[in-house]
Amino acid sequence: MDFFDVLTLLGGLCLFLFGMNQMGSALESRAGEGLKTLLGKLTTGKLTGFFTGLAVTAVIQSSSATTVMVVGFVNSGLMSLRQAINVIMGANVGTTVTAWIFSLTGIESSNFWVQLLKPTSFTPILALIGIIYQMFGKTSKKKDTGMILLGFAVLMFGMDTMAGAVSGLRDVPAFREVLLMFSNPILGVLAGALLTAIIQSSSASVGILQALASTGQVTYGAAIPIIMGQNIGTCVTAMIASVGTNRNARRAALVHLSFNIIGTGVWLTVFQIAKIFIDPALLSTGIDQLGIAIAHSLFNILCTLLLLPMSGLLEKLACRLVPEPASSGKKDTMEELDERLMATPAVAMEQCRNVAVTMAQMSVGAMRDAMQELTDHDPDRVDRIREAEAAADHYEDILGTYLVKLSAMPLNDKDNVESAELLHLIGDFERISDHAVNLVASSQELRSKGIQFSSAARWELGRLSAAVGEILDLAMTSFVNNDLQAAAQVEPLEQVVDTLKEQLRSRHILRLQRGECSIEAGFIWSDLLTNLERVADHCSNIAGCVLELRHKKFDLHDYLGAVRADSPDFASSYDAYARKYSLVQE
Repeated sequence: MDFFDVLTLLGGLCLFLFGMNQMGSALESRAGEGLKTLLGKLTTGKLTGFFTGLAVTAVIQSSSATTVMVVGFVNSGLMSLRQAINVIMGANVGTTVTAWIFSLTGIESSNFWVQLLKPTSFTPILALIGIIYQMFGKTSKKKDTGMILLGFAVLMFGMDTMAGAVSGLRDVPAFREVLLMFSNPILGVLAGALLTAIIQSSSASVGILQALASTGQVTYGAAIPIIMGQNIGTCVTAMIASVGTNRNARRAALVHLSFNIIGTGVWLTVFQIAKIFIDPALLSTGIDQLGIAIAHSLFNILCTLLLLPMSGLLEKLACRLVPEPASSGKKDTMEELDERLMATPAVAMEQCRNVAVTMAQMSVGAMRDAMQELTDHDPDRVDRIREAEAAADHYEDILGTYLVKLSAMPLNDKDNVESAELLHLIGDFERISDHAVNLVASSQELRSKGIQFSSAARWELGRLSAAVGEILDLAMTSFVNNDLQAAAQVEPLEQVVDTLKEQLRSRHILRLQRGECSIEAGFIWSDLLTNLERVADHCSNIAGCVLELRHKKFDLHDYLGAVRADSPDFASSYDAYARKYSLVQE
């Protein structure tokens, strides 16, 4: 093996790692909806969590990526620590799929159909299909599919290049002597852990080991400890990801590390006992790519069989290593939006929506409390309204910032639409909470100055408040449930609220002229009407945004105008609401 072979080896390694990275990223993006579905079906059941972790890792081809996702899920409250343990165990088994794919490089046969199974035979076809999808695909799904195929072709080409570069080592005695050092199990485990920690991918390090195994110089006795060490080294990624997270997220990363250290310790001991007392000839036999895939799978399955029944003990161990503070029984504050989730944009977008729903509920709840405060004062309610308004401000800040960062990630078409929708909507929900505080200020001014509205004015205000209460319900239903039918009812009701506002303003002027109301009360009355009418405007924006984005119209004012003019149901809905909230007393 000369200097140019070393350069070829480095080039092959770079292509291999680059292809794996691109393929993994594209798989995550392409499987975004599936990941959200799997996450939604998670239960506390051990087998459900285990198979979820196995399936996700088999799809995205990286146990490190899955575990980092799990740390982010736990940190954001999407997953409990108990659920995370089972998913992590499944991820360890799921990652063995990659080694089986790499083992195809070792196929040797003169049969045409068997030769087609060799990556060097079919990857050019995959690369051709991939580049066509990537260059001419019109949707993000087609482009992701193209990148998956291209990434796979590049990594397999890199794998084949590495195997060709090291093929000359089969005749180098010094190389065999170096490999014999790894027959010492401690050195083998350390070598596997160090290599995997550096490249942060157990799948990639197993692929490198398989490339070296193509020389025929790697024995079972040397390979098995290295494989065990690779499982420990892959924990580095999750440990790094857990820095700065809450207590349960750090525990999840520790569970991953504990699982692999305990499994390695137990089965390495069994391996050494068998080596000493049985000394099987197999350990001195050269291992090939298929043998490495089998050993990798068998080790991870044995670790799971050993520790899955004891997942509760792993949870207790993690809680002991990262205990609750002795001075307080409080739990960590939940990180609503963890940037680690951006590694899986579809899941990050789902969490953004969850936080937006929480924000919307707070804002709408504050407005309902504020309307009740107009007729019935409660100091606790006032505090609750102000706290909700402060929380809505906080949510608007973190959501806006997070969504802007997320928009730079590779989002699919659906998530792109939802991102735009949420950026439009959070401002409306925040303004609703502001109007709630404004209503509180008006009610406090009425009490502090001893002003009382007339019975007629109170009744009229009740009609307007009832209409605003209904439009809040419709806007919330349309947003939370993507209910287009509820959204379509908002605009006619908003027009009724506008009409009510003008009617109440005119009636107030008549009362002023008759001396039934003071000018000072009139200022407060005007403020109340303005705030309630503007809440209806924001509800119209919310429902209009839901409608326009579903119909792919991106000019809100033009779209709402078209709805009023073209919808056959608008006039009838408007008439129904006008009768319902009529100011004519029967």
